Amino acid sequence: MKIKCPKCKEDADLAMDYSVVKCGSCDLDMSYGEYVKFVAHNESKYSDILGDYASSTEGHTSGSLDEWD
Repeated sequence: MKIKCPKCKEDADLAMDYSVVKCGSCDLDMSYGEYVKFVAHNESKYSDILGDYASSTEGHTSGSLDEWD
């Protein structure tokens, strides 16, 4: 599946099982979890997705970057 590379903004490939993201343009190679973290930290409009991946959001607002630092 094609997604936008968070580094070079070209097309990157997301494995069908959501295990890895690879970009042939800039040699990006990271797990999908690392991709989500990278995008959330670098594009503020997506920071709210971190709430879906945090182990606990108790005491934090949804999308808080506190769980990832």
